[in-house]
Amino acid sequence: MGVPQFTDIISLSNAEISEAIIETENQLFNLRFKKATRQNFKSHEIKFAKCRLAQLKTLLTSRLQDLEQKEKLTT
Repeated sequence: MGVPQFTDIISLSNAEISEAIIETENQLFNLRFKKATRQNFKSHEIKFAKCRLAQLKTLLTSRLQDLEQKEKLTT
């Protein structure tokens, strides 16, 4: 498993992206909790979760901005 690819999430709908953001934030919280309590975990998973979260938020933000621009042009 490598770093999450941006091309993997482009096909998701906005609702699926929102769900994935919530799921990834929960996963990141759990990983940080494991780190703080010195439980066993794979440290690279924190990096991957942060990267995936950034990708999801970037894609959602760009889609929402595109929708706003289209609404401005039609009015």
